[in-house]
Amino acid sequence: MTSKMRRKIERNDSLQKRAGGPPWAHRRPEFRLRRRLIAAALAALASGAWAGDSYVAIAASPVRLQLAAAGDSAAQAPASALRRLIEDALAHNPEIAAASHEREAASHRISPAGALDDPMFEAGLINVPVQPLRLNREDMTMKMLGISQRFPYPGKRALREEVAAKDAESAAFGYRETVNRVVREIKLTYYDLALVDRSIEVVERNRRLVEQLLRIAEGRYSVGQGAQADLLRAQTQLAKMSEELLRMRRERRTMQADLARAIGRSGEAAPIQPAMPGLEPTLSAVEELRETALRNRPQLLGLKTLIDKGQKALDLARKDYYPDFDVRFQYGLRERDLEAMRRPDVFSLTVAINLPVWGKQKLDPKVAEAQAMREQAISMYQAQENELVAKLRQQVAIAEQSRESAKLYETGILPQARLALESALAAYRVNRVDFPMLLDSQMSVLNYEVNHAAAVVAYNKALAEIDQLTGNSIAGPR
Repeated sequence: MTSKMRRKIERNDSLQKRAGGPPWAHRRPEFRLRRRLIAAALAALASGAWAGDSYVAIAASPVRLQLAAAGDSAAQAPASALRRLIEDALAHNPEIAAASHEREAASHRISPAGALDDPMFEAGLINVPVQPLRLNREDMTMKMLGISQRFPYPGKRALREEVAAKDAESAAFGYRETVNRVVREIKLTYYDLALVDRSIEVVERNRRLVEQLLRIAEGRYSVGQGAQADLLRAQTQLAKMSEELLRMRRERRTMQADLARAIGRSGEAAPIQPAMPGLEPTLSAVEELRETALRNRPQLLGLKTLIDKGQKALDLARKDYYPDFDVRFQYGLRERDLEAMRRPDVFSLTVAINLPVWGKQKLDPKVAEAQAMREQAISMYQAQENELVAKLRQQVAIAEQSRESAKLYETGILPQARLALESALAAYRVNRVDFPMLLDSQMSVLNYEVNHAAAVVAYNKALAEIDQLTGNSIAGPR
């Protein structure tokens, strides 16, 4: 508002005061009575005797405007609250349960992979003459029992078992990665829900204050000390705040549903009441976080396992150039001869090997495939490592910026905004500041409180991202 407009309003107010109020104020006795009552109320307000809902002595003691910092109006929730949600997710989340079953199934494949093939049992008749059909006529006729067993070339069984073990190890890392991903999702949704709750709390508190400012403006207007535009401006601001509350409550229901889904709750779950997190004093350097991620991140460890598995699979493919062995044992039972003389039983022991003569059509492509799969795993690991470092740098930058922003709001912006509001309230009592400036000061404090809470939440969300990137999500919430 320009100084020219302000001088014009002050001149009109002065004229109205000298005239005893606005033109309509003296026409009817009830208006004069209303003017006296409002004047008395204003006097009581100026002396600090009046108190409204969640508001005490606006004019006399503006410091009691309930403009506490975002972390002062609600008790900080202990870390155990978030930890309990994570424990519930570990017990009930279906994705985690599915990954656990996959890990268990993979562990059961190790022993069968290195086991021998089932032996083959055989029974039959050998060298039976057609005419006559008798078992004691020919010396070579016998009843035969046999058993055979295939033995892979030395080293193949161990390699097969090692490949299966690497698969099981990869599934275990996949389980850990799933847990970390679910924990990250819970943390992010929890912090967003806490921010919405804090924003709703701040907006509701400031909405009550604006309603009280509106009543003051109505009183000043009724005695000719305010303008109708002030009332319209305050009413518009109240409508905007009501609409913002509706939007935030709708978002809260959506976030609570997402959080319940991540935990594994179904049906009508109990409402989740999160609280604002705090600010941690220290944050590790990017290089230190990178080293931690290389040691602990399940995704990277799983890719390392795939590289080892690829090497084992390549060694196994090369072993296929060597033959396997079939060992067969047969025992023949012979009948007595035509003269009832006993014939001795006989046995056979044979060893057979397969001949890998189709190397170019069958074995060479298998070796090339194993080499390609191993190179793919190496490239995937390098790509994931580069992406991880880039994300770490990004999240560390976000965390540092958010922490500095939150501290700036705590130590500079919010205290100055509250002082500016106190000054505006004091000046408004003596008509040195117009109502729009007072309302703008109030809205500035509201916006700064919400921005401070958003910075704190952004810091903790960045920490949650860093925890997942470094593989520390399961260690517990911040």
